[in-house]
Amino acid sequence: MANITKKVSWSSRGDESGGGERTPLLNGSEEVRYTRQLSGDGGMFHIGRLSTVDLEEDMTSDEDAGCPKEIPHNEKLLSLKYESLDYDNSENQLFLEEERRMSFLGFKCLEISRWVICGLIGFLTGLIACCIDIAVENLAGVKYFVVKQNIEKFTEVGGLSISLILWAVLNAAFVMVGAVIVAFFEPGAAGSGIPQIKCYLNGVKIPRVVRLKTLVVKVCGVICSVAGGLAVGKEGPMIHSGAVVAAGVSQGRSTSLKKDFKIFEYFRRDTEKRDFVSAGAAAGVSAAFGAPVGGVLFSLEEGASFWNQMLTWRIKPGDLSSPGLINFGRFESDSVAYNLYEIPLFIVMGAAGGLLGALFNILNYWLTIFRIRYVHRPCLQVMEAMLVAAVTATVSFAMIYFSNDCQPLGPDQSEDYPLQLFCADGEYNSMATAFFNTPERSVRSLFHNPPGSYNPLTLSLFTLTYFFLACWTYGLTVSAGVFIPSLLIGAAWGRLFGILLASITPDGSIWADPGKYALIGAAAQLGGIVRMTLSLTVIMVEATGNVTYGLPIMLVLLTAKIVGDYFVEGLYDIHIKLQSVPFLHLEAPATSHWLTAREVMSAPVTCFNRIEKVGTIVDVLSNTSTNHNGFPVVVPVAASDDMGKVCGLILRSQLIVLLKHKVFVELARSRLTQRKLQLKDFRDAYPRFPPIQSIHVSQDERECMMDLTEFMNPTPYTVPQETSLPRVFKLFRALGLRHLVVVDGENRVVGLVTRKDLARYHLGKHGLEEMQLAQT
Repeated sequence: MANITKKVSWSSRGDESGGGERTPLLNGSEEVRYTRQLSGDGGMFHIGRLSTVDLEEDMTSDEDAGCPKEIPHNEKLLSLKYESLDYDNSENQLFLEEERRMSFLGFKCLEISRWVICGLIGFLTGLIACCIDIAVENLAGVKYFVVKQNIEKFTEVGGLSISLILWAVLNAAFVMVGAVIVAFFEPGAAGSGIPQIKCYLNGVKIPRVVRLKTLVVKVCGVICSVAGGLAVGKEGPMIHSGAVVAAGVSQGRSTSLKKDFKIFEYFRRDTEKRDFVSAGAAAGVSAAFGAPVGGVLFSLEEGASFWNQMLTWRIKPGDLSSPGLINFGRFESDSVAYNLYEIPLFIVMGAAGGLLGALFNILNYWLTIFRIRYVHRPCLQVMEAMLVAAVTATVSFAMIYFSNDCQPLGPDQSEDYPLQLFCADGEYNSMATAFFNTPERSVRSLFHNPPGSYNPLTLSLFTLTYFFLACWTYGLTVSAGVFIPSLLIGAAWGRLFGILLASITPDGSIWADPGKYALIGAAAQLGGIVRMTLSLTVIMVEATGNVTYGLPIMLVLLTAKIVGDYFVEGLYDIHIKLQSVPFLHLEAPATSHWLTAREVMSAPVTCFNRIEKVGTIVDVLSNTSTNHNGFPVVVPVAASDDMGKVCGLILRSQLIVLLKHKVFVELARSRLTQRKLQLKDFRDAYPRFPPIQSIHVSQDERECMMDLTEFMNPTPYTVPQETSLPRVFKLFRALGLRHLVVVDGENRVVGLVTRKDLARYHLGKHGLEEMQLAQT
């Protein structure tokens, strides 16, 4: 084994300790010293005392004091617990031999299999959507019926406080079940799942994100969350659910159930799995909104970091087989068509949506920081979720109780659970239409109820209240989405805007239809929070069944994105950053051309010779101080030179399989009938490769040799050490790499670039800044 120990000086002064290298001092960054011994993704950095966070000190002092432990957090930390996915195929001899043996008919069968898998993904995702919808409607229907009967009973005789307690208890009970299964059984099912799927498609291996257990908890959790009356939606969890379905179906087996159906074995690798997960996310959008085209565009715009043209067409059949569980109802263009002079008004609404969206994201950011620091224990997370459920019920009841907005209950009203309360006979409480309902039905009523169904004070109070409730709710340890709450907030203030226009303009009652402005406001608010443009336009058009509003919705979303981006990032990007995920954006920081590969790479690098001793390989893989996942294979130039010329790259997972099957040179010579290792052996071990501790290697076997020639990738991507950071970033990001070898002028290995080496640089307020690295 060759160990590249050449040290690269990152500053004019030498390293005093001699145990590592000094981080380059960038604008706005503080000096941090640590030992860099990373030879592959997932390697561990030995961090000294960070200037902003001392993990050891915080943990010991809090425990000694006997008070609740605070988890330190800093948005400029980058977590080292995340590894990368192998999106770059290893073109070793086994791979090339399989390609040569495959006939034209074999390739056609593989292509047909891809179409079949996409169809199965759409069908199963749609089936899950139907189950969620039926369960939510039935559970919520029973809850609202019981509470409604109780309110009507105590309205006449007094004692409405009992109705309030009943409502709050029912909400808290549903939410408690949803929070317990998430907090104690599968924390990966929390939230909408869209940030996690976005990271997965970017190449980050998020633990347990596409497991069967995650899917089950996600489905059950979102049913409990929506039925529990939280300000949440079903659409985000549906996208996550579709991605999990895709990851399972495409592999033809379940590792959780230990069941292998012996089908689709060719697709058992990260590259193929990535494309199917993209299809699953698109199917989730289609299942949620009934928007097949919008689903494809969502996966392209918001989800996938890598895309190919054939994937667009393969996703379509799966999306078309998914019914929409959210139906906003059809907008008739002849009754609520817009005029050209309304375009400036729509743009103003887009700017308002961007401002409100930025405010929502900023408040949720600080609330999430508080949760990370103080509400990190499962019991506290469950208690917080129950508190939010009870507060939501209490606030809703109070708003309904004190509202005097009574509307006639005519034949054109579509209220599911109308509350009369203190209104006269034949009338209902308008505030109850918004609060005493599932969020999807509330959005529909704001879109389609006739003018006069709400007064301005009702809409103003509802918008203000629901805005803060939704902001408080997003980020709880429950399965929940933010699409529908955002649409509901925007529809409320959009309808209010339309009512005010109709009252202050002479002929406003003719053209200022409140339902039309509710639609525009909903798009503006959602765009201001999640910053989607083209895909959200198509989703809204498909969900409402009217293409007439395509242009104004697009203008509104563009305006909302421009205004919102001026203040803060989108909600999903914020939560990705708060999780300290090494996410790679489309481009490198704009002012980073002066940095070179030599300055950002990890060194020294642990390398292997083409024919390596088994004991050496076992020792390297067993080293608990490192967790290297990729090793350059080198050819020694001279006996006295520690550095060698790169001739390949081999992964930890490949070495594990080789050790498991004892592919040793001596054994191959003594066993003439030994079965030759095939790609199937590697695919059978994917994705949960056994740990090195589970593989027994005897003392005699440690002295054997292993020939890596047939299994290594003989053509790894390499860059000269003087390559600028943007060029390294573009190559790494565009090709979906996990390891990029840095070589000198003689093609000798001097370093290795991994995801974390690139993700730690970002453009801050004071120029190019460098994130600190920690085992968070």
